[in-house]
Amino acid sequence: MIPHSKEHVKVMIKRKVKVAASGILYLIAVSAALVISGTSLEAQGPPTRSGTTNSDKDQHWLASAEGRVEPLTGVIKVGVPAIGVIGEVLVKANDNVFAGEALIRLIDHEYRARLAAATAAVALRKRARDKESVSSGAKARRKAEDAVAEAEAAVSASQSFVDKVAIERRSGRGSDADLDTARSELKRAQDRLKLQRGELRGVEADAPLPTFAEGELNIVRSELLVAQASLDKMTIRAPTSGTILQINAKPGELASPSNTQPLVLLGDLSALRVRAEVDEGDIGKITVGHAVLVRAPALRGREIAGTDSFIAPLVEAERTDGFGQHKKNDVVEVLIELSESASLTVGMNVVVYFRQESASR
Repeated sequence: MIPHSKEHVKVMIKRKVKVAASGILYLIAVSAALVISGTSLEAQGPPTRSGTTNSDKDQHWLASAEGRVEPLTGVIKVGVPAIGVIGEVLVKANDNVFAGEALIRLIDHEYRARLAAATAAVALRKRARDKESVSSGAKARRKAEDAVAEAEAAVSASQSFVDKVAIERRSGRGSDADLDTARSELKRAQDRLKLQRGELRGVEADAPLPTFAEGELNIVRSELLVAQASLDKMTIRAPTSGTILQINAKPGELASPSNTQPLVLLGDLSALRVRAEVDEGDIGKITVGHAVLVRAPALRGREIAGTDSFIAPLVEAERTDGFGQHKKNDVVEVLIELSESASLTVGMNVVVYFRQESASR
């Protein structure tokens, strides 16, 4: 074995010192990075997932929960009661609609033919009935039955006129005053129908049994009502007043009650609220009326005050996370009323923070 010279030993020692120094510098750099990372996480504030915060800095939050902004009435999903082919789409996104306004029309040629046939049958049977002579009690019932039938026809005609005026107004060929007048006439026709039906119930109590001709007329009148109801189903109407949020319909498409996607999304945008999901472990810490703070990741620096207005009595599985993946956490749904919502948009992701001070009141 050849002995090392003094110079060679010195070189070896210097190399080992350099390696050791490099290792120490690397460890120092890693430690500094971890410290900086931890500091930045604390600066971000409370976590954005459902659950109680643990940081000393965030002890004023009892819990936090993810949620979404929605209209005050919730998002109303409008579908079809019967299968059919879409003929007309009468509204578009951002349109304001009134309760009962026609949104979509399905192709209804067959149903209109059935209505015409039923109307002709009623006229035929009525002439046959009028040829019979009856007692004064039967005459009073006939008069009341005819008044109800006329009132029903007036309601259908008034509804058709409202639809016509509403379409003209939306296309710029009509005015709000014309629509108000048409809707008032429809309301009067509906009130008159209720009155006539009440009078008929009063007369029927003391009237004799109907004759064969009267019975046949009543049957075809019932068939006429069925035909009218089937035709009415071909027009999809707004169940309540609000703003059209989304339209998922095009002329020529087949619409069915089994479709998973609603034809129309509708909501009242006069005020907004938040629907959030609180972890079941935190539900005992909050109450209705609890003060909250709402933050939207899309609106950095903005904070909106709110109040918990509803806590669901049911614990259920969390629906989905932000990536559309189902989660296994059990949650309770809550509704948050907002002090103001001008900067928010329906569907926006938000995080709700429940204030600590509310629990001590």
